[in-house]
Amino acid sequence: MYSFDKKNKKPLGAQIEDELMKYILQEPVEPGQKIPNEFELAEWFGVGRSTIREAVKGLVSRGILEVRRGSGTYVISTNTLDEDPLGFGKMEDKYKMALDLFEVRLMIEPEIAAIACRNADEDELVTLKRLCDETEQLYQGGHNHISKDIEFHTCIARCSKNQVVETLVPVINTAVYTFANLTHRLLKEETLQTHRAITEAICKRDSVGAKCAMMMHLTFNRQTIMRLLEERDRKS
Repeated sequence: MYSFDKKNKKPLGAQIEDELMKYILQEPVEPGQKIPNEFELAEWFGVGRSTIREAVKGLVSRGILEVRRGSGTYVISTNTLDEDPLGFGKMEDKYKMALDLFEVRLMIEPEIAAIACRNADEDELVTLKRLCDETEQLYQGGHNHISKDIEFHTCIARCSKNQVVETLVPVINTAVYTFANLTHRLLKEETLQTHRAITEAICKRDSVGAKCAMMMHLTFNRQTIMRLLEERDRKS
């Protein structure tokens, strides 16, 4: 049975999420394989099934697990967001963190998209189109699209050919994961439409269009976080 670290200030669900991630990596459970069921995990970690569900949900939002109805929970990736140089993982109020991240993204990502229009080579444009298509297919099919969404935004950053911008990719990645974890697919159509608009503008080398499309994408997301934050505050 799992032994809890009494000095660990993380919520129980977050602790179990960390331990479940360690289990996946150390066993190892390879992508495509199923993890033990909810009952077995609850017994192993000595916690309630609701805590296991919370931990699984966290790994789903990080693109590690996928829950398939009637079949079980499967590992789909073992790539973790260990690159947390600025310590975002320590921030407890995820809604406030999401809003702050969107403010930063609004400062830089529209301009990154505009620069990508000028500097992307043809191979990168092909990759960007493919990532846009693959993200859309996963989203439409009800599958976990978050890792592919991150690849999409990372590709745009790399298209800028700006070395400093590339070092900011972990900030963008954290923002995407945090948003997905809080919203649970609330903005499906808006996300697909704005991703497509961003891609088409960059491929046309339309820097103004790319900048506007990225601003629209981020604004939709920010408005949703603000609404969820207001709802949370009303309930508290």
